[in-house]
Amino acid sequence: MNLKRKVEIAVISDVHLGTFGCHAKQLLTYLNSIEPKKLILNGDIVDIWQFKKRYFPKSHLSVIKKIMDFAANGTEVIYITGNHDEMLRKFTDTEIGNISIVNKVVLNLDGKKAWFFHGDVFDISIQNAKWLAKLGGWGYDLLILLNRFVNWCLDKLGKERYSLSKKIKNSVKGAVKYINDFEKVATDLAIENGYDYVVCGHIHQPKMLIKENKYGKTMYLNSGDWVENFTALEYQFKRWKIYNYNKDKLSPFFADEDIKEMDVKDLIAAITIVEQPKKKKSN
Repeated sequence: MNLKRKVEIAVISDVHLGTFGCHAKQLLTYLNSIEPKKLILNGDIVDIWQFKKRYFPKSHLSVIKKIMDFAANGTEVIYITGNHDEMLRKFTDTEIGNISIVNKVVLNLDGKKAWFFHGDVFDISIQNAKWLAKLGGWGYDLLILLNRFVNWCLDKLGKERYSLSKKIKNSVKGAVKYINDFEKVATDLAIENGYDYVVCGHIHQPKMLIKENKYGKTMYLNSGDWVENFTALEYQFKRWKIYNYNKDKLSPFFADEDIKEMDVKDLIAAITIVEQPKKKKSN
């Protein structure tokens, strides 16, 4: 019997299926390990901007199939459109079975209001110069390919992998300022509208922190991405956490006040993962 972690809400964003930078196999490992009541796809899942007919590996197709399987098995799938999959915005408010397509969504989570949206609405470079943003995306693809070669060499030498793009972004003052401005605008709007949580993607920076101004406070959450960080957000036992594929290795939640009320079987299912045995290759 294969047990999976039960999660009330799982949030992923910025997968960029159809590009060289997407790490679909790692994402599949994660998705196969959970059993969410709600799966929120917070934008840029399929990269329609940089979609290449000749490049859409089986693992990328498997991610789409897994999402469809979730919906078929009763998981509510909410697809929030982003800038790289903005063509889907023409289908906003469409519902197909357990799958809905929206531009944003507000949920009531245990008496608290959570505001979910991708975040590109704050990005002036995208709004006013899409061709420039697309050009940047192609350069990013080239950087990812270069990074793969560097990491292949590091693996051969037995050394730790290295992210060129993360190093560049973290060292550029303009990029750091942009991220800080993004977080401030999102949280100021959330506080103004009375939201307890504001959940974004877009900037590929996983984060969870409390932001406060003179009008109040809110929790800012960003699901990161599956290009560099391999992160997701999970909501369970009335609390949020950032799941990190490289560090957590599917670590469980711990919440003493909730565990006392749980059935033993539910507890085991919530915190345990039993990996499926690998199939033997046929000769």
